[in-house]
Amino acid sequence: MLLGAFGAHALKETLSPEALQSYDTGVRYMMIHSLVLLFINGASGLEKKSAETLSYLFLLGILLFTGSILLISTGLIKAASIWFVTPLGGLLLIAGWMGMALAFFRRAKTRKQGK
Repeated sequence: MLLGAFGAHALKETLSPEALQSYDTGVRYMMIHSLVLLFINGASGLEKKSAETLSYLFLLGILLFTGSILLISTGLIKAASIWFVTPLGGLLLIAGWMGMALAFFRRAKTRKQGK
């Protein structure tokens, strides 16, 4: 929330509308995936190893994907110098979502089998 408020107030006059929109997108993705991290670590029945692996995937994805968007949109770093970071972070987030779906599918399958 702090980054969102910072963007809405402090950066509103500094950034172009496109840069501000990118900044807002980065903040939104960070907030959504932070909630996913809370959900994963609070979910009952999820194996500890699965929760840890998913947490690392999402945490690294958040840092690389949203972090790079925030740095680029504020002009702190040029996109050309970290062009690979944003897609790598996005791939980590996708892997996290796929891994989470698989983990919960396995959990449901195990429960259905009565184990």
